[in-house]
Amino acid sequence: MAKRAKKKINLNLRFNILTVIMYIVGIILIAQLFSLQIVHGAEYREESNTRLTRETTLEAARGSILDKTGTPLVTSKMEFSLEMYKSKVETEDLNQAILNMVQVLEKYQCTYIDSLPIKIEPVFEYTIADETLEKWKEANKIDKNDSAEQAFYKLKEKYKINNNNIQDIRKIMGIRYLLTQNGYSSTRAVTISKSISREAVAEFSESAEKFAGINIVVEPIRQYTSGNLASHILGYASQIDATEYESRKETYSQNDIIGKTGIEYVFEEYLKGKNGIKQIDMAVDGTTTAEYISKEAVAGADVILTIDANLQKITENALAANIQKIASGGFGQKFNTNAGACVVMNVNTGEILAMASYPDYYPEDFVGGISEQNWAKYRDNQSKPLVNKATQNSYSPGSTFKMVTAIAGLESGTITTQTRINDTGTYRKYSDYQPKCWNRSGHGYMNVTSAIEQSCNYFFYDTADRMGIDTLAKYAKYFGLGTKTGIELQSETQGVLASKETRAIVHPNDAYWNPGFTLQAAIGQNDNEFSPVQMARYISMLANGGKPIDVTIVKAIRKSDGSEASKQEIDQFINKKLGLTQENNEEGIQLNKKNLDAVLQGMKSVTSDGAGTAYSTFRNFNITVGGKTGSAEAPNNQTHGWFVGFAPFENPEIAIVTVVENGGHGNYTAEVARDIMAEYFGMNTQNVEENMNAIPYIEIMM
Repeated sequence: MAKRAKKKINLNLRFNILTVIMYIVGIILIAQLFSLQIVHGAEYREESNTRLTRETTLEAARGSILDKTGTPLVTSKMEFSLEMYKSKVETEDLNQAILNMVQVLEKYQCTYIDSLPIKIEPVFEYTIADETLEKWKEANKIDKNDSAEQAFYKLKEKYKINNNNIQDIRKIMGIRYLLTQNGYSSTRAVTISKSISREAVAEFSESAEKFAGINIVVEPIRQYTSGNLASHILGYASQIDATEYESRKETYSQNDIIGKTGIEYVFEEYLKGKNGIKQIDMAVDGTTTAEYISKEAVAGADVILTIDANLQKITENALAANIQKIASGGFGQKFNTNAGACVVMNVNTGEILAMASYPDYYPEDFVGGISEQNWAKYRDNQSKPLVNKATQNSYSPGSTFKMVTAIAGLESGTITTQTRINDTGTYRKYSDYQPKCWNRSGHGYMNVTSAIEQSCNYFFYDTADRMGIDTLAKYAKYFGLGTKTGIELQSETQGVLASKETRAIVHPNDAYWNPGFTLQAAIGQNDNEFSPVQMARYISMLANGGKPIDVTIVKAIRKSDGSEASKQEIDQFINKKLGLTQENNEEGIQLNKKNLDAVLQGMKSVTSDGAGTAYSTFRNFNITVGGKTGSAEAPNNQTHGWFVGFAPFENPEIAIVTVVENGGHGNYTAEVARDIMAEYFGMNTQNVEENMNAIPYIEIMM
């Protein structure tokens, strides 16, 4: 019993203690509420009524695009914009704040938005057409018969502007009209001025009490540092459109910019940073009382390219000069040409060192929205300056394909390095198709090396006829012809490789393969059409001993924290973004060195032997070059001019491929490669003499 009584006393004690604690806590809470609601209630209500908190976006800087040396090609410069929120101030104070704001903008020569369709000097006048004016008057409750002056003073009264200076009235009125039309509120700002100077920003910040409701926004603006340099590689970024926004609402706003073409498009997900959030405390009169960042912005990653900006410039200039020279008759005969492309590739790594497409364009034209005038200029240009002709166009390769035919013949055992074929001028094996060599009288007996040197059609007709189209197509595919290279740019063409399978697809109503098609394919005609970048891969593989290479124009992706994306990560991203699949390029083939050397020796003779088709261009060159010219028939009676080559011959480093649309003769385009090589190898070309009397010839099937 005693134990039970003691236990009961302990329980009662605990209960009493808990009750006392609860009473104490209750008294504290009541006291606190009394202090908040009674003692300081009026003070806190006043503070609450006179303070607004707004949330604004901190724009993340878009990542830069740099060349292999770190030279910026595309950056984001920070610009300041002025915007205005609705604030709880008297109309007279609002009008004065607007006038103060406009005076600062004008002081520092900052433009601002003014869409009020009334001007006051030299006379009152409407600035919109009559049919639009009628609707405007109705929307703004202006009598349809009112003059511009009458409308002006009605708006002055509507906005309660008490100033006497007519110019000041017009300035205030312009901003008030802008605010009204855009529906500004305490949470929705209206942009007043973009790209304001730092001096203006400083004055706005130092005298914030004079400018009710304003806010300075820092915006990263895309800047293409070298004008039109590498425009087709870089691409351009512009404001997101409705379709793009609809699928990206979670990460983009309607005012964001987004990559549209080139590297800007392909690496959008890396280049775009993550926006932050800034909190702004403002008094009821619109004065900013405090600012703090609640979420930091994260800048986009930098994309580092494999190209060299200086070599890129030389390449673009050499290509443009060559096209203009051909068009003006600088080689003795005029050709109506205004387009072409050039690719410079590292033969061992597949890295693009320079890539030019002519004509080009200015990416800066698209920043902030392209003007109708500029868009019409690009859209209506028949040479299609917005198309990257190095990757998106394909052309018949003409005689530059003959090294494929030679390799296929040698590797298949159809011919040997000692085989001699007698070129009689006309290939007469088939009664219904007897094509001619470009040398109508024939070259006589030739081996594979001399056939490449003098670009003998007959030799390659006979070689291809002996081995058949299947073998020829097999080796062409090994060199990556007719398959995408996988370069990190959108809309790469696959090209077309002449074969029985291709014929069934391209010509479904005439799918039969006859022997004449094989002869055509052997010299780079028939259905054969390849992009310049595919051709550069092919020439690189010839130069490096037949080793397959992965073509790339991206060296690294450097994230804002300093880390780099792995090659595997980039490859997976690119494959998904561009929808690429692994191509079977007959990788099991291994070329016999003796056979390859015989072909390369022929390419060397093209530039170094007096009978070579590019000898006139390279005869005084200090570095030995392996090359091949080509002239390919094209639609509309055009003849595309090609030059493909590599250097130094003894230890190849770079391959260069140039095509000029309707360039007439392949040997005309060789000087593009010569000028690029001179820059790459640090040579002085002032003493190089061109043979302007060299006899041009078209190496096409007759």
